[in-house]
Amino acid sequence: MLKRAVLAGVEVGAGLPVAVVGVVNVSPESFYGGSVFRDRDALLRAAEGMVEAGAALVDVGGMSTAPYVTTRISEAEEADRLARAVEALASKLGAPISADTWRAAPARQALEAGAAVINDVSGLTGDPQMAPLIARTGAGLIVMANDRGASPRGVRPIEVIRGLLEEGLAIARQAGIGEERIVVDPGIGFFRSSGMAWYEWDCRVLGDLGALGALGRPICVGVSRKSFIGALLGQENPDDRLPGSLAAAAVAVVTGAHLIRTHDVAETRQAVRVAEAIRGRA
Repeated sequence: MLKRAVLAGVEVGAGLPVAVVGVVNVSPESFYGGSVFRDRDALLRAAEGMVEAGAALVDVGGMSTAPYVTTRISEAEEADRLARAVEALASKLGAPISADTWRAAPARQALEAGAAVINDVSGLTGDPQMAPLIARTGAGLIVMANDRGASPRGVRPIEVIRGLLEEGLAIARQAGIGEERIVVDPGIGFFRSSGMAWYEWDCRVLGDLGALGALGRPICVGVSRKSFIGALLGQENPDDRLPGSLAAAAVAVVTGAHLIRTHDVAETRQAVRVAEAIRGRA
């Protein structure tokens, strides 16, 4: 049975309005330049605008995690970026802050600076210190499925995703992280070695999203301006992918999402509310 979760005081899940999570980055290497704010005041204005537009949380990234480009920076640099950004927002923003990182050292500094949720794109497999850190601090957790290599032939993409998320949830349980503060994410855009075109993989996962209900956790989906939309529409520039992003977000809501992560909060919130009205409070 599908359950609810509480991320830093924000309750999400079955029977509740779909939450919108705003995305800001302080990483110049991020794939969408419109999400990047290196200036402290510009970052604050952008985040405040997202909250005013209806964002329930603001997710801050200090290093791009896009799987198709080389973006790795040192832990120290990522930690410094995250800590500075979170500190700039924490005392002024009227919404909780999530830190988008899979490494424990940057996560720890972000939490100390005022973040209350960790968005781990590795599904807790990237750093063995991450799960104990989250357990110890009581932070909320978004655990994402991530590509581990070629998938077995004949297996539906959503089944691969579910298996990976089950692994992440098992790691969380073993560390003592309460499931009531965990949300799962199918990792749209992160599967590049599945044996099928990545955009076909992402479309199949979105269409079958409801199958993840068996995990008993609310579902977060991030499709905003991602490459599968560019591939489907022939739009190489992420600046041109907003209409496709809104369509994909609406589909995700209809097929079972409870949180939508986006660069464009006001527009996405409209799409989400219409899709939610059609779907009903599932």
